[in-house]
Amino acid sequence: MITFKVGEASPANTFFAIWMAEAAGLYEQNGLDFEIVKMVGGSETGPALSTGKIQIMHIGMSSVVRANSAGFNVTTIGSLSNVIRSTLFAAPGVNGIEDIKGHEVGISSAGSESELSTVVALQKLGLSRDDITFMEIGVERLTHLKNGTVKATMLGEPLRSVAFAEGITAICDLLAERMPWLYSGLVVDKAYLAENRDAVLKFMRATIEANYLAVADAERAKPVMADALNITDPKNLDITYDNFKTYTPLNAEPTVEGGKNIMATVDAANKSDNINDYMDESIHEELRDEGFFETMKAKYKVG
Repeated sequence: MITFKVGEASPANTFFAIWMAEAAGLYEQNGLDFEIVKMVGGSETGPALSTGKIQIMHIGMSSVVRANSAGFNVTTIGSLSNVIRSTLFAAPGVNGIEDIKGHEVGISSAGSESELSTVVALQKLGLSRDDITFMEIGVERLTHLKNGTVKATMLGEPLRSVAFAEGITAICDLLAERMPWLYSGLVVDKAYLAENRDAVLKFMRATIEANYLAVADAERAKPVMADALNITDPKNLDITYDNFKTYTPLNAEPTVEGGKNIMATVDAANKSDNINDYMDESIHEELRDEGFFETMKAKYKVG
């Protein structure tokens, strides 16, 4: 059994394939001694991967750009979401963008995808990051929003649908725009990938099979999702599962277009203009060429 640890920066339905694979025993079947490690956010990506604390980080590609600009050498080999799957919500009493300007906006942590997606939303509203102050408030941001600790924050599922159900005002719904964005990547250290390619392939086979399994068998998948995300409302569970099913790339393929949109938005010194410095499609290509995707499609009759 190969020791293999995955960093979880934020509990969201973009992580569901990994929870599903663990629950179904797919990592063990592929020879991995698997463990999920709770992480704070994007800023931990480079250090955690380079030191071997984890072998894969589940994080958006903006963290890859920042990590490599700081001297690390990591790359995105897969994706569990190729569009921004979150919405910017306003706190009670906020009636327009002027009520946000000059105030605090909540993010999970500096350098996280919640920060960069918030920048994108603010730009669409006519504001820049200089017009607000980012406040790091962790992954459970809905409570802070309702308490007025921050004037606005981005929420993904399952909290996105909770906010909508409670009538909280959405001021910029980036999910509705289907913006190409490498929002939820699977990231490895390049040196680890070179030396442990077989282990990475085992992880990817198990994770991708979990995607197919979850889409094919909702009755089996939904209890796993409810437990992982502490969802007790059946309607919220249906929404969160349907969001996963609709927006998760079955074969976990990263998209160049989504990566380039991130590169154009991230402000980092020493940033490369070459997408290949941040993305490696060879794992996906190898699985495709060996017929793995077709095998999954036939086994689960989806895709």
